[in-house]
Amino acid sequence: MNLQELTYFVAVADHRHFGRAAQACHVSQPTLSGQLLKLEQQLGVTLFERNNRSVSITPVGEKILEHARRALEEAGLVELVAKTSQDQLVGPLKLGVIPTLAPYLIPLILGPLRDAHPRLTIELWEDVTVSLLERLRGQRLDAALLATEIPESDLTTIDLFNEPFLAALPSGHRLASRKKIDQADLADDLLVLADGHCLAGQARDACGRRGEALPQRALQAASLETLANLVAAGYGTTLAPQLAASSMERRGVVLRPLLGKTSRTIRLASRPTFPRPKALQALVKVIAAQRL
Repeated sequence: MNLQELTYFVAVADHRHFGRAAQACHVSQPTLSGQLLKLEQQLGVTLFERNNRSVSITPVGEKILEHARRALEEAGLVELVAKTSQDQLVGPLKLGVIPTLAPYLIPLILGPLRDAHPRLTIELWEDVTVSLLERLRGQRLDAALLATEIPESDLTTIDLFNEPFLAALPSGHRLASRKKIDQADLADDLLVLADGHCLAGQARDACGRRGEALPQRALQAASLETLANLVAAGYGTTLAPQLAASSMERRGVVLRPLLGKTSRTIRLASRPTFPRPKALQALVKVIAAQRL
């Protein structure tokens, strides 16, 4: 049994006439009749009752007809998906982004990406690095924007840009009058994100607290926005990625450059076998155009 035979079967069921069905299928009537006879022999049932005046479908033929239509519809969808995939810049791109990057980078790139490739859509998934990598390896994401190195060889990464860290201080903080801040001076009242966020470890490392527990009075936040509010309210200091600067300044947070060159590298991670590399290249090009 093949799709061609099912096509002939459905055509005869629709037209109730072998000649008209053959004409609709652009084949000769003997060819169509021969294929249908072959199908009946394979199935071991009679699909049509034939006489000189009419063609009627049998009860078992009616039952098979429903499945035949569904099979042809699904086959058509398979062809449609295949044709669509030939244009890699059409359809959804499932993109994961870490929470300390998504609110600041994504609004900058969605418009230019839509203008350049209107048929390419971004399906955004915001989560911490470990979860994004799990979803990426499980093919639930196509790519992910991260800020940590991935030593495993099963994924491909592209370095996109380096994002400097800034010292984020309450307006009345003792360090606010300085033009540049030594990050080690932030250690005593450092506020960080909760464990699981890569920025938490990066902040500890930069301020000389690698592997150390925070003071008991230290506060940890679940989001960078909450962290900004805590700093603005005078509860402590933190390190802020540069893309978050304008958002923090609107809250009254004082931002100062650091004495050392402290930054994070934003990377695009994907599977080497991902079948739409041009979609990833389009994303990389749009991000590069922002000159971050």
